[in-house]
Amino acid sequence: MKENPLVQEPQPHGLLDGKTAVVTAAAGSGIGSAAARRMLAEGARVVISDRHERRLAETRAELAELGEVVAVPCDVTDDEQVRDMLETATAEFGQVDVVVNNAGLGGTASILEMTDEQWSKVVDITLGGTFRCTRAATQLFQRQGNPGVIVNNASVVGWRAQAGQAHYAAAKAGVMALTRCAAMDAAHLGVRINAVAPSLVMHDNLAKVTSEEMLSRLTEREAFGRSAEPWEVANVIVFLSSDYSTYLTGEVVSVSNQHP
Repeated sequence: MKENPLVQEPQPHGLLDGKTAVVTAAAGSGIGSAAARRMLAEGARVVISDRHERRLAETRAELAELGEVVAVPCDVTDDEQVRDMLETATAEFGQVDVVVNNAGLGGTASILEMTDEQWSKVVDITLGGTFRCTRAATQLFQRQGNPGVIVNNASVVGWRAQAGQAHYAAAKAGVMALTRCAAMDAAHLGVRINAVAPSLVMHDNLAKVTSEEMLSRLTEREAFGRSAEPWEVANVIVFLSSDYSTYLTGEVVSVSNQHP
């Protein structure tokens, strides 16, 4: 995909110098890999994970030019794999400071035709996976005795209605509620838990599974008349991960103009 000529990725400012970040679903060209790239640029050591091992290895090779990066295969529907991922990150870098829960699964199906399997798969990966990673990360931060940061990836469809997205919207609304409640549970530890809620973010994988007609309709909703670049969402993730947001927790930040 060509880069959008209307915007330019900013220069780094060392916002994450000395920190270690873990990013789930970071293989490929989407928000996860963009977040890992921006975090490396801002001085972090990064552990990327994904269940697609070949794409994970390819992404790791690309990112290795930017800094210290380790790849750990992980399926977020498996609690043991989630815990192993965090243990590996700790063994590699001493401690974990930031966990970005990016893993999620979409799909389109009318509620009139949606199967139990379609519903359960989307909800278990998108909401259940975020829950498992949030629980494991918070427990890790408690053991480490450091006030870590968790950033979850929600979506504007958690607020608004969109046909064919009942399972995905319900899961993303759940991620928002999970973020708010988990933040209250973890506040006494000094742990901050926030979320981003992007709208339309264009990358190769989305382009492959979404029709031109649908992309055109979604783009018309955007204030700037274009989709976001993945790094534009990653910038907000970096902000929430950094010491510039030390009094922010339990919030869902809309990376768009579409907060209700």
